[in-house]
Amino acid sequence: MILASQSPRRRELLSLITDDFRVIPAKGEEILPEGISPEDAVILLSRQKAAEIYREYKNETIIASDTVVAIDGRILGKPTDEKDAADMLYALSGRKHSVFTGVCIISPDGSENCFAEETEVEFWQLTQQEIEDYVASGEPMDKAGAYGIQGRGALLVKRINGDYYNVMGLPVGSLYRALSDTI
Repeated sequence: MILASQSPRRRELLSLITDDFRVIPAKGEEILPEGISPEDAVILLSRQKAAEIYREYKNETIIASDTVVAIDGRILGKPTDEKDAADMLYALSGRKHSVFTGVCIISPDGSENCFAEETEVEFWQLTQQEIEDYVASGEPMDKAGAYGIQGRGALLVKRINGDYYNVMGLPVGSLYRALSDTI
């Protein structure tokens, strides 16, 4: 089994299901069509990543995943710089948003099982100082929506509705069930 991700969080979460995997990150460019829905976007991106690795490792089960944060139908990816991170956090402050994670599993026979999970997250009303301090920590810079719920970003979250692990980047319960006849 191959995890097509460089994310240490996904590696940690997949190890809750099995230790029998290796990591080979996909390197392809992530390109989305204009106007694509967040759910379709994460499925498309995870499918692209899985297919890239499957082309070279056809005898393995490939697991790929992608996560986005969406608010008002707008996809928030990883911030490009500190200002972008702060802008995202201001947009999320005091509001509910959705975290979508797509997963694509390609079996050695080439069959695909791709799905998306959605979790609703609500942020506290954040002060300018809280946003500045969080951005200065550096934590938001490599995270969709400019926060990580598993780190200091937990201080921003008022409540969630759905799978906590989905917000971290891998819906463990759904993936376990999808892999049940593989592991």
